[in-house]
Order: sequence, then structure tokens, then C-alpha cells
Amino acid sequence: MPKSFNRIWIHAIWATKNRRPLINPNIDTELHDYIMKKFQEVGCPIRISNGYHDHVHCLFLLNPKRSLDDIIQRVKGSSSHFVNSNNLINDKFAWQKGYRSFSVSESVNNRVYQYILNQKKHHEKKKFIEEYKSFLSLHNLDSERDELLK
Repeated sequence: MPKSFNRIWIHAIWATKNRRPLINPNIDTELHDYIMKKFQEVGCPIRISNGYHDHVHCLFLLNPKRSLDDIIQRVKGSSSHFVNSNNLINDKFAWQKGYRSFSVSESVNNRVYQYILNQKKHHEKKKFIEEYKSFLSLHNLDSERDELLK
């Protein structure tokens, strides 16, 4: 095989510091547009970024020349700087340390996209904690030790 090829979709989730509801409707579109722009800048084609008041979901293709941790930290760091430097909210904006990421197969890519697209409607019925615990259970992960729940 003369060339390498990869197509690894990632579903990443991260929360605001202390899961404070800092992402209000006034900044929602601007924040997600910025996040999508940053993913593009680090060489990760992104399909969608969306979330609710206290967390974000993103579906993107992994850049094989960068570590996933580097990609997420760059996006999180620059997006919090963007919100603060432009005074988009009255409080100091910050993300919680860490993130969660999951690979997504092509066969369920559209389902994950729809799930992320409908975050606001989804959270009218289910809080982040309930959603996240269900998500961990779906992936056979232990919610008792998960840092995003603390």
C-alpha cells in the first residue's frame, strides 16, 4: 500500500467548568461557529458542534498528524479565550478539565449527527447528568469514576 489512509470519526463531549449554564442562547451560535472554525484550522473536518447550557458535543474527523488530546485542548482553550476576550457573557467562561471522546462508525454517523443536532430539544426532557450516565452505560463505562460527573 503506497499511501496511508484513515477516516476516524470522533464524537467528543466536554462541559463548562462546574457544569455552570454559561452557554446561553445569545452566544450559542457564535460559540459553535467558532468551535467549528477551530476544528477546521487544526485539520479536522467537522460535521457538527452543538450542545446545551453546560456542555458541548462535536462530531469530527480525526487529523492523523495530531493527537486527539492536542486537538481538543486547542479547541477548548481557544474557544474559552474567544468568549472571554469578546465579553460574550458577564461571567468568566471556562471549560471543565478533560473531555470524553468516542469513535463513531460510518454506519451510525448520521444517527450521532441527528443526536447532536437535537441537543436542545433532547435536554428539554433530560438533564445532562441523566443523558451522560445513559451514554456511559451504552458504552459499558463506569459512571462512578467519571470526572465529568463530579
